[in-house]
Amino acid sequence: MAVPKRRHSKTRRNKRRGQWKISAPTTVACSHCGEPKRLHRICPHCGHYKGEEVLLVKS
Repeated sequence: MAVPKRRHSKTRRNKRRGQWKISAPTTVACSHCGEPKRLHRICPHCGHYKGEEVLLVKS
């Protein structure tokens, strides 16, 4: 089994881990009210999903 001969420095380790970045979730405009919402989810502003009202939202 391969074992490293020398220890990697903290800088080298952090350079490798620096490539992992969190990205913002994809949003689309709601077909009913036009507010941004996440894909395949009920709109939190109007309660519609795929053109029909699924949830009653308090105004």
